[in-house]
Amino acid sequence: MFKHVEPEVGAGISFSFEGVPVRARPGETIAAALIASGYKNFRDTPEKGRPRGPLCMMGVCFDCLVILDGTPNQQACQIEVHEGMSVQRQRGAALISPDD
Repeated sequence: MFKHVEPEVGAGISFSFEGVPVRARPGETIAAALIASGYKNFRDTPEKGRPRGPLCMMGVCFDCLVILDGTPNQQACQIEVHEGMSVQRQRGAALISPDD
């Protein structure tokens, strides 16, 4: 299991994943905070619904896609956590509008 190597200093940041409160450190990405909290699966594949989680942690693989504050297809490894954000597991493919 992944864990922080240094103790947390300060109050930290609180956000939710699937409605469950998660604590994060300032500057962490959503993916790093979720991994440190014990979460492994962030999305399900479109075809067979298989669980996926972060692989590359640098924005190349897209295995960490989540729904962030109602917006799908957000890369958890590229977005810094902010107080109060709501993150949901992305299940299957999300529709993309032509305006995006």
